[in-house]
Amino acid sequence: MGFLSRLSVICCVLAQFAIVLAAQAAPPTVSTGAATTPLSAAAVNQPAGHPLLNASGQRGSAVLRAQILLDRAHFSPGEIDGRWGGNTRGAAAAFNAARRLKAGAEVSAATWQELNLDTAPAIVSYTLTAEDLAGPFTPIPAEVADQAKLPALGFENLAEALGEKFHASPKLIAALNPGIELDRAGVVILVPNIAGTPPGKVDGITIRVDKSQGAVEAVSGAGVVLARYPATIGSAHDPLPLGTWKINGVAANPTFNYNPDLFWDAEAGEKATKLAPGPNGPVGTVWIDLSKPHYGIHGTAAPSTISKGTSHGCIRLTNWDVTELATLVTPGMPAILEE
Repeated sequence: MGFLSRLSVICCVLAQFAIVLAAQAAPPTVSTGAATTPLSAAAVNQPAGHPLLNASGQRGSAVLRAQILLDRAHFSPGEIDGRWGGNTRGAAAAFNAARRLKAGAEVSAATWQELNLDTAPAIVSYTLTAEDLAGPFTPIPAEVADQAKLPALGFENLAEALGEKFHASPKLIAALNPGIELDRAGVVILVPNIAGTPPGKVDGITIRVDKSQGAVEAVSGAGVVLARYPATIGSAHDPLPLGTWKINGVAANPTFNYNPDLFWDAEAGEKATKLAPGPNGPVGTVWIDLSKPHYGIHGTAAPSTISKGTSHGCIRLTNWDVTELATLVTPGMPAILEE
């Protein structure tokens, strides 16, 4: 059976979580519990003077700079939010290991030195366009049967679309732009500068899915990690199918044929139906098909949940990360799924 036709029986659905930044005030800050750290574009763009990063209470300009530079180095922190957490810690650990830095899972002075070899500004201005405001934006209903009535599962609002465009939490973009209304073309806002050099595609790449680390890696034939992405991987009901498989191919903007017979938690009375493509679809904007029937690596409608929830056995990344990963894979490439 071809990989596109097997989209009708893929097995992944989205878990819903709510993870938001603390309320912002002018000047913009990010809450750290007992204290607050100013969120300053000038400070984020300053390469010198940033502290050691290694604790979950750390938030603000230094963490934001590290996240943006890690994203551009292809060691993704997931959704950029200016907060030190598991995804950023994992990205830092993988970056340090790939660069042979003895810094563990910290952003140390040596890590900063290596990250700061990327001299492009971390925060840049962006001018809203008429296309940005045009959408179309549509609320996504909760029920699958109602979703099936929509012509596309696009963004619900401009804030969500901008978050996806700049790999960032909508709350972070709001914090960088206090008092600015996103209501007309020509408005200038500050955003993470996620534009970087594409990851290098070399011979002998293997895709490695590591459940214990909650990550997907593209590894060269020499064992060098070329790119790493945080991931939501399987669940107790639908465990990751361990073993060595192969990449069958890539489907961009896939439709989703929902079959309730394949889901242990489907509601009684639900019927098979077809969902239109879009970033808010169950598999996001890209499906990377695996030779294991019904399984793949795909995107998500909820980037803030990556690595924090469960899946129906498949491997879920942010839409922007799976889009980048898709540029590295080819049919027949090994995909190793390990505990």
